[in-house]
Amino acid sequence: MAIGEMREFAAFAACEQRYIKRSLDIGLGRCDAFKLWGRTGAENTAIRRQYVAYQDLKVLRDLVPQEGAMSEVERFIGKLVRMTAFDLSQERLNSFSAFRFLYERLLGPDARPYLPAAFCAAAALPTIRPQQRKVLLQSLSEAAATAPGWSDRRPSFYPEYVEDIEAA
Repeated sequence: MAIGEMREFAAFAACEQRYIKRSLDIGLGRCDAFKLWGRTGAENTAIRRQYVAYQDLKVLRDLVPQEGAMSEVERFIGKLVRMTAFDLSQERLNSFSAFRFLYERLLGPDARPYLPAAFCAAAALPTIRPQQRKVLLQSLSEAAATAPGWSDRRPSFYPEYVEDIEAA
């Protein structure tokens, strides 16, 4: 399974790969993202904004609906759409696949059934540029949008910063 996940990650654009790795470092608290990823003042500002946007991640992990009751979904989906809108507005994730790859790792496998809805809701918001909105919404396949079931298998591949590649 890890090899399949590595292949999927390798198929993403370089900017998507970089953003996913940085987001995992911030969201999972793997390192000081400013030291590792901040090459310019603009990047440091973007990292600071991402830390703020991700501050609800721990709460969000606990809010993943277990029973599927509407009250559970309502509490979860609002926060998830807000965080998704932040990530999509950065214009570093250009497809549902890249978004799903990141969020499966940030939130765990129980969040999978809710990812297409959050992605569509956030991508359709007016805060996303119209051309980017079109690209994002067209990236969601019918199969992903109408999947009859979801795997509960935890992701096994968590990409990390590689100094020689990232520095170049």
